[in-house]
Amino acid sequence: MCLFYGHNGICSLAAQETDSIKTRIENIPDSIPEKILTNDSIATDSVIADSIAQENLKNMKKLDQATDTLLLTHKSDSIASKKLTTRFIPNPTRALWLSLIIPGAGQVYNRKYWKIPIVYGGFLGCVYALSWNGQMYKDYSQAYLDIMDNDPNTNSYLDMLPINYDITGKEERFKDIFKNKKNYYRKYRDLSIFCMVGVYLLSVIDAYVDAELSSFDISKDLGLRIEPAIINNGNTTWRNQTSVGLQCRLNF
Repeated sequence: MCLFYGHNGICSLAAQETDSIKTRIENIPDSIPEKILTNDSIATDSVIADSIAQENLKNMKKLDQATDTLLLTHKSDSIASKKLTTRFIPNPTRALWLSLIIPGAGQVYNRKYWKIPIVYGGFLGCVYALSWNGQMYKDYSQAYLDIMDNDPNTNSYLDMLPINYDITGKEERFKDIFKNKKNYYRKYRDLSIFCMVGVYLLSVIDAYVDAELSSFDISKDLGLRIEPAIINNGNTTWRNQTSVGLQCRLNF
């Protein structure tokens, strides 16, 4: 629109100025979306970066959990292996042969060390009884032989009597005494040998049975129980005739 009709030059200038203003106004909306698009791209990049970071954190947590699970599994396996290795179950055959070769070796193999003094105490007692009875039997045997031959030079029987004890006229009596003593100590000498063999066999049997029962599971319910019970008399004359009593129950 031209305000000055007489001056065409001025009107054209005003029209040009108006057109330039319109052009600027039209160009303004085009620049704003570019900036908005630029800001949107930056926001999108930040959102993507945040999602990547969160995904990385999740993966790290999963790796940590997997590592912890592996460590716990390894620890549990090591604990279970320790529990399994701490329990010792002896071999009965090996314990038997060890006891046959060396008395008390089976008890050592079974780790029952408290039985070793019992085994060797029994052996020492039998050895002492064997040596004592054997020596007394030897002395009384020789005394009996000396008193029976009527030789004055063989008088070892005097060592078995009190000092300066005279047996004149009592020879027959002392012959019977020496004979009985000789038989007495011979009997206990032989009994000492049997006792020694018995201690040896008991040590072998104990080692074998102990190793055999080492893996035997004894239940907690093992025992004798006494409970009340209703007992049927079995009388056909009177029906439903019962009595009250006690019953014993043995759980294996």
